[in-house]
Order: sequence, then C-alpha cells, then structure tokens
Amino acid sequence: MNHILLDGLRKHLAHLVTQSNTSNAGSNTHTNTSNSLSGFLSTLIPVAAEAALFFGIFLVMRTKKQRVYRPRTYLSTLRDQEKSEPLPEGRTNWFGSFKNIPDEYVLNHQSLDGYLYLRFLKMITIICFVGCCLTFPVLFPVNGTGGGGQQQLDILSFSNIGKNGKNRYYAHVFIGWIFFSFVMWIITRETIYFINLRRAYLLAPFNAAWISSRTVLFTDVPVDYQSQEKLRDLFGGTMRKSWLATDCKDLTKKVEERDKDALKLEGAEIKLIQKANKRRMKWEKENEKTKTPPPDSEDAEMATPGSRWLEKKDRPTHRLGKIPLIGKKVDTIDWSRSELRRLIPEVEKDQVAHQRYEGKLLPAVFVEFNTQQAAEVAFRRMTPKHSPHMNPRTISDTPHEVVWKNLKIKQTERKGRKIAATTFITLMIIFWAIPVAVVGAISNINYLVEQVPFLSFIEKIPKAILGVVTGLLPSVLLAVLMALVPITWYMAFQVVQVFLVTTFSSGAASSAAQIVSNSGSATTLLAENLPKASNFYISYFILQGLGIAAGDLLNIGALVMLTISFPQANALQAITYSIIAPLVLGFATIGFFLIYLAVRYNSFYVLTNNVDTKGAAYGKALQQLMTGVYLSEICLIGLFAINTAPGPIVLMAIFLGATIIYHVLMRQALKPLMVYLPDNYENEDRAAMFSDADHDSYDAAAARVPPSEAQPATAKKFSAKKAGLFGRIFDVRKFKSFASVKALVPNYAPPRYEEDDVEHAYFDPAITSQVPKLWIPRDEMGISRKEIQDTRDVIPISDDFSWFNEKGKIVWDKERILDVPVWEKRIDY
Repeated sequence: MNHILLDGLRKHLAHLVTQSNTSNAGSNTHTNTSNSLSGFLSTLIPVAAEAALFFGIFLVMRTKKQRVYRPRTYLSTLRDQEKSEPLPEGRTNWFGSFKNIPDEYVLNHQSLDGYLYLRFLKMITIICFVGCCLTFPVLFPVNGTGGGGQQQLDILSFSNIGKNGKNRYYAHVFIGWIFFSFVMWIITRETIYFINLRRAYLLAPFNAAWISSRTVLFTDVPVDYQSQEKLRDLFGGTMRKSWLATDCKDLTKKVEERDKDALKLEGAEIKLIQKANKRRMKWEKENEKTKTPPPDSEDAEMATPGSRWLEKKDRPTHRLGKIPLIGKKVDTIDWSRSELRRLIPEVEKDQVAHQRYEGKLLPAVFVEFNTQQAAEVAFRRMTPKHSPHMNPRTISDTPHEVVWKNLKIKQTERKGRKIAATTFITLMIIFWAIPVAVVGAISNINYLVEQVPFLSFIEKIPKAILGVVTGLLPSVLLAVLMALVPITWYMAFQVVQVFLVTTFSSGAASSAAQIVSNSGSATTLLAENLPKASNFYISYFILQGLGIAAGDLLNIGALVMLTISFPQANALQAITYSIIAPLVLGFATIGFFLIYLAVRYNSFYVLTNNVDTKGAAYGKALQQLMTGVYLSEICLIGLFAINTAPGPIVLMAIFLGATIIYHVLMRQALKPLMVYLPDNYENEDRAAMFSDADHDSYDAAAARVPPSEAQPATAKKFSAKKAGLFGRIFDVRKFKSFASVKALVPNYAPPRYEEDDVEHAYFDPAITSQVPKLWIPRDEMGISRKEIQDTRDVIPISDDFSWFNEKGKIVWDKERILDVPVWEKRIDY
C-alpha cells in the first residue's frame, strides 16, 4: 500500500514538472531524461524513514536509559557540579522544558565553545532561510520560465535559462548582491559579537582566576634560559612560577606499565570473586529445599575465606610475552602483585627526580604570571625574532590540552614536519579527487549511457531503483570518503572534493554525450549542466541533515564528524549554490535546523566539552564562510562569461572586487582582536593593541626589562594611524553586543586550589600520576576481604560501596558516588 502511494506521488510530481517543461521548452533539448526528482525522492524516503525510526526509538529509550539520554538531569558529578544544580526537567513535559531553556544555558553550565557552536548552527540556519526568502520569489520564476528545456528539479536552476534569456541574468546579479551583502553583514556582526563575548567571558573574575588564564607556554627556549633563575630575571616580579619541561619518555612507559598491571590485577581479582559467587549461588539454588550445609574446603589446612567455593582452575592466568599462546604461563594475581612491588617504588623515585629537574630538560617552559593581564602582555610582546628568542606558543591552555610528547620538538624539526605533512595532505587531496569524481559521476550516471556501452543496463533499471543509485548511493559514498580524511584538514577536502570535484564531475557526466558529439560547445554545455550538480547536494543535505541528526539523538555514532566539520563545510556549499540553484538553500535550512535541535538537546541533557578552544574555533569558522561567498561570485562570473553576458559579468566582477576590499579591511581591523585580549576591557587602547599584535615590539636584549613593563616599540605593520582608521569603522565598542554580552557571562566564584594542585599544575602527567586505586565488589564469602589483606601493602584497594545483587551482578551505590574509592575530583585549571 505504501509502495503504491509513494509511486503515485512520484508520478504526480513528475507529471507536473513535465508539463512545465513542455510549456517552456526552448531550443536546448536533451536525449537523456533528468533523474533529479527520482533521485530526490529515493533519498528522502529511506532517510526520512530511518530518521523517524531513530527518533521513535529515542523517545522510548529516553525514559528507560536515563544515564545515556539525559544524565544532566540527575547526575551531580558533571563539570558544572560546583556551579549550579543539574538541569531541571520533568518526565512528562520534556519537550516544553527543552523549548523554553535558552541557549545561554550552555554558556553558563558548559563552555564558551559549546554555546558558540549552537549559535553557529542557528546563524547558518538563518542565513539559509533568509536566502530562501530572497531567492525563491525572484529566481524560481526567472529560472522556471527561462526556456532552457530542462526537466524536473533542474527547471528551477540557472541552467534552464535559454540563449534568448540573457537579460534574466541581471536578476541573479542583483539578488546575489543582496544575499552576499547580507552574509557578509552577518559574518561581520557575529565576528564582533564573538570578540565582545570572548573578552567578557575570559576577563570575568572566575575565569581570570584560573591558573591557565595566567600561564603562557614558551617553546624554542635557549639552553641559557632553561633555568628558573634566568626566567625570574627575564620576567621580573610579574612571574609567579615556572615549570621546565623534562623528557618523560622512560617515565611515561613505566607509568603506563604500572597502570596496566594494576588494572590486570583488579580484573583478575574480580573474575576470581565472580566465579566463586556464581558457584555459591548455583549450589544454594540446587540445595534450597534440603538445607544441606555448604561443602568444606578440599584442603582443610590451606582453607581460606571462600575457598570452599573455589577450585585451583579458577585462579586467573595469562602468558608472558606479546605473542598469544607463547610464553611462560603465570598466575595473574601473584604476577601482577610482584610487578607492582617493583614498579611503584621505581616510578615514585623517578617522579621526584623529574620534579627536581634532574632529568633531561626540553626547550619548553610554562610560565605562570601573577595576573592575567601580565600573562597577556607577555604573550603579545615576546617574539622569537629577538633575544632570548623564545616563542610564545599558547596561552590559557589547560594541562590536559597539552600534547606533552610534542614539547621535545625543536624549531627545525617542527618546520620539517609541517612541510612533510603539508606535502602529504596536498597529494592526498589531489589523489582523493579520483574516487570523489567517480561518486560525482554516479549522481548523473544515466547521462553516460550513450558513451559508455557497458552501462546500457541502466536504461532497464526501474525509476525508483535508479533514483537510489543516483541520489542516495553517491551521498552515502561521499560521506564515507569524507569520514576517512584528516580532521584537521577537513575544510580543504570539503572545498576541493565535495564542492569542486563533485560539481564538475557531476556536471560533466550530465553533458558527456553532447560534449563528445560537439566538442566545440564543451564550455557552453558545461555551463548549462554544472547547475545540475546541485541535485546531488540536495540528496547530500537530506542524508546529512535528516539522517545524521536523528542518529545523533540516538547516540549511535558520527558525532565528532557532525559537530566539528559538517555545518561549516556544508554551509559553504549552500552559499555557493544559493544563486545558481536556490532550491539547495531550502534543504540546507531544514538540514541545519534539525542538526541544531539535535546538538542543542545533547548540549543540554547529555554532553560536555573535552576540548575548549576559548571560542577560537567560532572565529575561524566565521571567516571561512567567506570562502562560500567568493566561490559563488566566481562561479557566477564564469557562467556569465560562458554564456556571453557582458553586463552581468561587469557587475558581478565589480562586486567581487568590493567583497575582497571589504574582507581585507575587516580582517585587518578585527583579526588582532580575535587573538589577543586588551589590557583593560572597558578602556581599550586600539593603537597599542595593533602595535602589540605585530610581535615586533619587545627586545629583551635592548630593554632589559620584563615584557609586561616594556614600552611598545614602533610597529611596522600596524601604525596607530591605521588602527584609528579601521577602529572607527569596526570599533567593537560601538556595537550593541559590547554591553549586552556582559549580562550573559556567569558570575561564578573564583576557583579554589589546593597547594599541591598549584605546585604540580604544569608538570608532565607522568610526573604527577598517582598509584591507581583498585575497586572490587564485596562478597559474603569473605574472598574480597582476603584479597584486600593480601594486596593493600602493594597498592591501595577497597571493596566499599560495591557488592553482588541477588542475580549475581555487580552493583554499586550510585547515591554515594563521591565516596566510592576510585572517585577523583576534577581540577579545572
């Protein structure tokens, strides 16, 4: 029944589009029939069905698996436990609660990055929606009546304008001017909002009190300055403490081995207790009616608590060596205890040595300043160009965000690695074009039948199946290909592969037959058929927006790719095709909105941030949105040129030049403010800000004073005059967000640190790693007590707050989570 209904719907829509094509057909006709509608429906129907299924399962499981789908409503151990109560929410009206909670909840209870990511999703949804409002009423009629002879969804794109309709291109020009101006206005507005919010957040008293806010990592430190005394001379009274980096390679291996053996011992003891408990429960069940007393131990002299329920074969064993089934077989519990007796004292001895800097020193140092202001000034004014040639790499990075093994990398090695990585990724982008081009060609494979004989079977494929092949299949394949690329270069892969390669391969496939028969008209045919590649992106937005958003709610994977890369990269495709094929904007609006809702729910009820860029990712993403504006303008100029439309070419070229000038001015004015914090938020000296940003203003050899006390030298790149000129245009203090964002920033109490936490903050984790605490379940046979007695002189161990229930499963007291032996308080540096 459903198949008949869907088939009828498909035929009805195809009939409507065919009528439109018949009435508007021009001289450009095609031997192949467009498959855009079939591809669209064949993608929408299965993906929508999957999304509905996932959402239904989510609604059911949400009430049953509270730990998975709404831990923030009851767990008091999340990161925000000391800031507020868990998120309130009723069981019966969760959607109303979800709808009424403002996005600012994430800012107040999670992180700046989490809030700005939600804002980014909402922003690009608004951009796409406004684009629909601008383009649909004007460009749909202009394209639909263009007489280009296109069919189905292609009738609404740029390609449907015939040779006699060149004056219609002016509509694309002026709508493009309006829409691109709106996008640039949004980018500027949001960049300034980001600057103001970031400053208000980072300069707030609770944030300024964090140790990380006052700590700068310097690399390429000369040997002479790998000394706390020399650093004290350099930074003077502004420095509170410094941590010299030491080579912890050997120590790290010992710590990892110690922790591995500890977990092996814990697992073996739990396994032993479980076997005895299982045998006891089985015996009690079999003898429940007879009331027979439990059996005695086989060896009365060697009897121990619970031994009557144990056999010699129950002792866990393993073989030494890395190759399975080869090596000496040992008792796991006895062997692990023996190894821990050796390793724990060795690790403690080495840790003390590293804390005294008796190990090999690395060319890196963490310097904590007395105030956040002093740290920011040192970060801005220190430069590797002048003595002592120390490179201020980062500020406000917490210890868990540091890649400690990379601190040993020297400047020359770092440059070599960067060149090698860039070369490899560039080659990968080039060769990745081959499978991506194949995917793009598949989206219009029905056009290749005439030129590729072995594809003749495609003509016999039912329309519904062909729609799956040209719509859903390429979208899935491209998503898989993009999941395999390096995440740090995801943006470059998206622009080159997902947009450029896919667009041209899809467009070329749709015009292959005409190009072969009339090679002289290749450029004209490509211009006519490139907009058809937008049909692929409609399917891609359906798959990504509807399918992944539902999967995200269900927590079944793809979350990292979704939250980091999908919105930013695919926003570029929506902006690029906004004028060429406006229909893409409609599906982009829906897709981004669904993802926004899914991420919003998880941000409120489920997730927290493990990596905090202090909002830097948002600022970078905003600027990269300009790539979509540039691509769209260049594509329009190219299409106008191929179709010989001089007026639209000139107008769009002028606007492209204006876009470049505006973007350069905006970047020059705002980029330093996106990276550095002012000395004073209220009374910012913009000239000094630009001067400091030059990184050429402090020479320790000449000044002989701490960088925080040095006077800024004359900047070469940014003069006070330029700063004043750009400052008047883009002065962040003139915007409404300057005052409004301060009300959004939470007013938390400053953090409190234990003395040891402060002293050991920026040591390598291997130096401060504590001996693991083992936690085993308590049993009524007394085995856990015996294991604790035999183990506690080697390593801390406890069976408190954990036991076996009546079914033999291990349970623990969730109401006493802060008291369990393995509980560790998280320190927010």
